[in-house]
Amino acid sequence: MSPSPRDLARRLVALAPRELREKVPRDHLESDEAFHRRRRVVGGVSVAGAGLLGRSLASEPDSTEFYALTLGVAGTWTAGAFASGPLHLGWEQGDDNQLRRPLATPVVLGVAAFGAFYGAALVCRRIPVLNRALTDILAFADQGSAPLVTATTFANGAAEEVFFRGALYAAAGTHHPVAKSTAVYALATTATRNPALVLAGTAMGTLFALQRRASGGIQAPLLTHLTWSALMLRFMPPLFRRDGHDTVDTNRPPRV
Repeated sequence: MSPSPRDLARRLVALAPRELREKVPRDHLESDEAFHRRRRVVGGVSVAGAGLLGRSLASEPDSTEFYALTLGVAGTWTAGAFASGPLHLGWEQGDDNQLRRPLATPVVLGVAAFGAFYGAALVCRRIPVLNRALTDILAFADQGSAPLVTATTFANGAAEEVFFRGALYAAAGTHHPVAKSTAVYALATTATRNPALVLAGTAMGTLFALQRRASGGIQAPLLTHLTWSALMLRFMPPLFRRDGHDTVDTNRPPRV
């Protein structure tokens, strides 16, 4: 008899590093009124943010519209996160059983995640639909202003963590918050109509949510996200550089 998806998930978690599977002691209890208010805010912001995200990646790389909409997405996630209620930084428990803010481990996980994605990217280059999707999305980094692309990438990475692993994770309640928050995160990326982003959002969303679950806060996933983003921004675009930056194929749908 083959194992169920739940059993497979438990086995994978059991193989994960201690920082992803062992919860630190914490107390984030809030009143029913505060919890329901958080859910209302999160629901509205999720729809608004996903809509802006889809519009931002339908615009042209290095355009004023792209930068304005991208910063608008970051502002929406951030404002929604802080409007929903308290956010927590979280802790990690060292070998000495002392609690401390997570610093080095999240950075190492970010580097490891990039390594896994780089290896996967080499495979995706041989799959036309994923090669095209990655070429389209990385054109924003390859053709854009380096300072502006870096700023918007980091702003959105941080904003996604305070919202999805902060506000939304807390709004998911105590019943399968990892699965719920990851599902909403992946669903939000479907607004871009880019399969590579949806797959990346599902994979990284799971990792970030496990970090949130273990640490009880947003600092660990935030540091991992920013580390991963910085390496992706630096090393991934050359693998999927489009020949002729100024060439536009009018028979294709807008870039997403």
